[in-house]
Amino acid sequence: MTPAPLSMTPSYWDDACRHLVRRDRVMKRLIPKFGQARLQSRGDAFTTLARSIVGQQISVKAAQSVWERLCSPWGGAQAVLRPAHVLKADSSQLRSAGLSVRKVEYLQDLARHFKERGGGAPAWDHMEDEAVIAELVSIRGIGRWTAEMFLMFGLMRPDVLPLDDLGLLRGISLNYFSGEPVTRSEAREVGEAWAPYRSVATWYLWRSLDPVPVEY
Repeated sequence: MTPAPLSMTPSYWDDACRHLVRRDRVMKRLIPKFGQARLQSRGDAFTTLARSIVGQQISVKAAQSVWERLCSPWGGAQAVLRPAHVLKADSSQLRSAGLSVRKVEYLQDLARHFKERGGGAPAWDHMEDEAVIAELVSIRGIGRWTAEMFLMFGLMRPDVLPLDDLGLLRGISLNYFSGEPVTRSEAREVGEAWAPYRSVATWYLWRSLDPVPVEY
């Protein structure tokens, strides 16, 4: 079993909260409601991306169940899933965890990418957000939304605004537009006031919909 790394909280979080409370009336109301709750990251790039692939198009509860079954041979859900684990397992073993054929292929492609790249994360640490996104979306099964989740939860970048995220759009709708549907353009305009901490504002809007944080 490979032990899970300790969860980490972004060093900029408190500064971001002070900035958002000053700049935005909704954030001034939302942030105090969640006390000391913070975005948490395990800091493992492969695990973060693999979990996002597992969770595509299924509920959070279903994704957690599949993840636990997938990781059971290597110590369960709290273990760190390594590229070597995926590459050594045969497809039927991965499928037995509840993964679709397509998701098995995506995980295998991701594992090969990490093996060939030697891990990836050290180089990503020094790359601009859009450069990281461009590399990630070249891997099968990873679109812009998944790459943006990785920027937020894996690299803990402070200024990501995932406009393809339905939770973000719904949070903006409920908190800024009295429940009226919002366009990506309107969401982008609301998010301008949050810069350079749009990741943090997004996280609080997610919490306004579901107080239990999602982990990647």
